[in-house]
Amino acid sequence: MREYELRKDENKRFADKLGVPFVDLDYNKNEWFDAVKGYEFEPERGYRCTLCFDMRFERSAYYASKNNYSVFSSTLGTSRWKNLNQINACGVRAANKYKNLTYWTINWRKNGGANRMIEISKAERFYKQEYCGCAYSLRDTNKSRVKRGLKPIKIGINYYEKY
Repeated sequence: MREYELRKDENKRFADKLGVPFVDLDYNKNEWFDAVKGYEFEPERGYRCTLCFDMRFERSAYYASKNNYSVFSSTLGTSRWKNLNQINACGVRAANKYKNLTYWTINWRKNGGANRMIEISKAERFYKQEYCGCAYSLRDTNKSRVKRGLKPIKIGINYYEKY
């Protein structure tokens, strides 16, 4: 949960800087654990990720619909660790539950988008983690790191600070 709060605080800080209202759609972590039960050992980009994206996009789509937005999207697709088709499918599925709502399936990685995200992140000194934020991803990433002789990830360490 600490990882989630760190990332949320960064979003709030940037929204404040840009003068954009920040909407907090906190999720219930127990609901998340219930949703992914039985998929604890799925690999990154596996079905557990689909369940997670579905849960989060459904909440966003509901909010968007109730507040008369016609389009919503996500920056999840900037990550090279994520499957863009998987993300977009979840977003479209959530949007299709509501009349007049579209999920924008832009490929943020094209035309230098991923590099631009890194530039902005470094310039803003955003907190950057080395895993997706999921407890199971942290477990698996740390297992892999230790096997390769690396130190486990410490939550709260800003890995952009290394550069």
